[in-house]
Amino acid sequence: MDNRMTYLVFWGLVVFTICSCQYDYSPKPRGYFRIAFPEKAYHTFSSTCPYEFDIPVYAEMGSDRSPDAQPCWMDIKFPQFNAQIHLTYMTIRDLENFNELVEDARTLAFNHTVRATAIDQQRINRSEARVHGLKYEIKGNAASSIQFFVTDSTKHYLRGALYFHEKPRLDSIQPVLDFIKADIDTLIHSLRWK
Repeated sequence: MDNRMTYLVFWGLVVFTICSCQYDYSPKPRGYFRIAFPEKAYHTFSSTCPYEFDIPVYAEMGSDRSPDAQPCWMDIKFPQFNAQIHLTYMTIRDLENFNELVEDARTLAFNHTVRATAIDQQRINRSEARVHGLKYEIKGNAASSIQFFVTDSTKHYLRGALYFHEKPRLDSIQPVLDFIKADIDTLIHSLRWK
């Protein structure tokens, strides 16, 4: 009798489980919050530093506060996106120094090859404004998705790197990355040496 009771309870639970699942269950993909982007508008940033350019009105400009920062190192912060563009300005002393700065920019961009799926290079050439350089678009889950440097090849050198203060997941930051990429292009195309 005891085995028969166990047998009935077992099959009763099986029938109950099958009958209680009336709806198909399928796991939902992870969703992300909808991001409201501000309207694109720019103003000129100018200071005592030997450069000026246009920045978005929704960004905040500030001095780099790291202990080894030099006077014209700046951060363009995007608080609503938890991102910033770190700008490093250096004066070119001679040809050897110029070559070192260009190589440092390349090395810093290609340090991301461990996490990057590709690194695209785009030449910057605005001869009329004496602005030349390279922009690196780093594809994949790298810490910095865009890096660039611009120079007049004789005196001025400005390097920029975009960082998100989040774990780098390209699928979640891609819309914001595309939005800020347009701001970086505007910065590069409006840059003027003083």
